[in-house]
Amino acid sequence: MRVLITGASGLLGNNIARLAQNRGIDIACLSRSNRNSRAFEGLNVEVFPMDLVDRESLAPVFESHFDVVIHCAAHIHIGWKFLEMGMRVNRDGTQYLLDEAGRRGIKFIHISTVNTLAVGTKESIVDEDTPGDGQIQCTYVVTKMAAEKVAVDAATAGQNVVIVHPGFMLGPWDWKPSSGRMIQALQGYSPLAPSGGCSVCDPRDVAAAILNTIDRGVSGRHYILGGENITYLELWRRICAELGKKGPFTYMRAPGRIIAGTIGDTIGRFIKDELEINSAAISAASQIQWYTSQRAIQEIGYQPRPANDSIRDAVQWLRQNNLLRAAANG
Repeated sequence: MRVLITGASGLLGNNIARLAQNRGIDIACLSRSNRNSRAFEGLNVEVFPMDLVDRESLAPVFESHFDVVIHCAAHIHIGWKFLEMGMRVNRDGTQYLLDEAGRRGIKFIHISTVNTLAVGTKESIVDEDTPGDGQIQCTYVVTKMAAEKVAVDAATAGQNVVIVHPGFMLGPWDWKPSSGRMIQALQGYSPLAPSGGCSVCDPRDVAAAILNTIDRGVSGRHYILGGENITYLELWRRICAELGKKGPFTYMRAPGRIIAGTIGDTIGRFIKDELEINSAAISAASQIQWYTSQRAIQEIGYQPRPANDSIRDAVQWLRQNNLLRAAANG
């Protein structure tokens, strides 16, 4: 079996590539990072260094034989800017890959996100069929919803497409880093945590479930790959404990959220990029993003581990790879 993985230098893609190699699967990777990137150390893999929006270059890649495409690559921006770029990468890039895979009868596993699903409450946990949305319509959410729609449309038209929805992933092989930025930020003291909650999962467990969908995933089916549902206040306290730091004492109330979001948005109007602290990010982190993974557990053998294990391993991995300050200096 030969599998093409997009976004293989990212947190999830890198975990999938390493686990697939351990399982004896022949892998190739589509990545903007070249073969010499640290992310590919220890991997015996063919790397196609290219951008997803370069449609003309995709066809030659697919001249190699693949049995499965696992599409992890995405433009991730929790804010209001870069909508056009997000659409090009997330929606159009997904469409280009689907077209190439569909012409060749290749199974397609689309990595979506829980942020395309409904938003619940502490008393109402969301599953794949929960109606409604409630997501903050920021660049990331809007463009990932658009990407998911083209995947769903392809499955409806008869293409073999499985869609998975990972939660908030913390774990090793976070080279860029992605969620590891939260851990890096918490090296400094933060008295206030976001008021919402997330479903903490481990990229190693998510990767295993995704590889299981090659044989067990049903076309057109959605699978939530979440984990322990906890508040950000509790998550930040656990991360700070692992860092040997003092954790936040409470969560940010509405007045503080409004002030911080307004300041972030105002600064963002005068700079090319956008601050990570903006009204979209703050609003999203104020929601209860809690989910059940029961379908994935029953149907594709998903086995989420405790959040504390993922937090510990994420911190240790970042330290070992010099992506955190040394514990003695923390």
